[in-house]
Amino acid sequence: MLGPGLITGASDDDPSGIGTYSQVGAQFGFGMLWTMLFTFPLMVCVQLICARIGRVTGEGISGNLRRHFSPRILFPIVVMLLLANTINIAADLGAMGSALQLLAGGPAIVYTAFFAILSLVLQVFVPYSRYVRILKWLSMALFAYVAAAFSLTIPWRDVAMRTVVPDISFKSEYITAVVAIFGTTISPYLFFWQASQEVEDQEAAPTEQPLIRAPKQARAEFARISTDTYVGMGISNLVAFFIILTTAITLHAHGIRDIDTAAQAATALRPIAGHFAFTVFSLGIIGTGLLAVPVLAGSAAYGVAEAMRWKFGMERRLGQATQFYGVIAAAMLVGLTMNFIGIDPIRALFWTAVINGVVAVPLIVAIMLMASRRRVMRQFVVSGYLRWMGWMTAGVMTASVVTMFVLWSSA
Repeated sequence: MLGPGLITGASDDDPSGIGTYSQVGAQFGFGMLWTMLFTFPLMVCVQLICARIGRVTGEGISGNLRRHFSPRILFPIVVMLLLANTINIAADLGAMGSALQLLAGGPAIVYTAFFAILSLVLQVFVPYSRYVRILKWLSMALFAYVAAAFSLTIPWRDVAMRTVVPDISFKSEYITAVVAIFGTTISPYLFFWQASQEVEDQEAAPTEQPLIRAPKQARAEFARISTDTYVGMGISNLVAFFIILTTAITLHAHGIRDIDTAAQAATALRPIAGHFAFTVFSLGIIGTGLLAVPVLAGSAAYGVAEAMRWKFGMERRLGQATQFYGVIAAAMLVGLTMNFIGIDPIRALFWTAVINGVVAVPLIVAIMLMASRRRVMRQFVVSGYLRWMGWMTAGVMTASVVTMFVLWSSA
């Protein structure tokens, strides 16, 4: 029953996300653990709605934006998605190469190129129906971070207290970190990916159709989507919680407050937490990177291809969707090139997460408008708690971004 939701949630904890979570754990200790509890229902709600849009209409987010909104709204969103995803790909590839260098020695840049080529070949030449099985198993790499945390002594009383009763600060750096976490956990590329994967799964099953044409399938499909999404987002936030916890117990407690990358966090862990935690943390970076890079490249390609009305889909052969695979290849190659020519994508990552948090606001509003309109969703318009939680998510994201800008302007 697990598929798009599991892969989407797991890909959220990519090496760049690990870097962001490690940074806030090192900088604020247990002070950011509450965000994982707080964002879980918001994340589940948005992803459920995106999955429903894809399964009901038979089109992804970009296709529905093109159909129901002005190009002046669609194309800036798609361009921002492509830019942010390419920077994330660059950072993830670099982190994977650095992690393997930490474990095996040798040149990190060679490993980075190897991971880029491997991922690109798999995406282009392995049909989606087979490739998705690989992605599902790669999601198990996330539990490396739970294992790393349990290799340490955890002060559970303090952890529970700071998670449930947070000590919130209104300092600029704290609010900016909160927006970065929101942008990492509730990220636009996840919206595009899960909706498009629902379309891929539906098209790959000969007996299934979009629900607006086959409404009798709705009950079973919505139940599957709910289970898939709750499990996927639950794993995502649980793992992020343990990454923050691990770095808070080790790095923050020992006065190491400045962490820029996942590989740097792994290196800093070794003298404090021991070789096991270091090894598990490093292996997790490689495993999650192999999962996340295809999601980043694929979600960008889905967004661009649907906006441009190109043929798309990972189940199609290269000759059947040349432009779609061209976007994937371009994003991968630009990301790899950034590692070769000395541009440091890591420095842009935290701010990319902030940008994602800002871009997510109008995108969630557009998604909610589509999900609430009968001409888009027919009888399957979202209602009840799902509708209220969706608008609440938009409100929370807006409030955090506005607060951040106000604090910046008054600094």
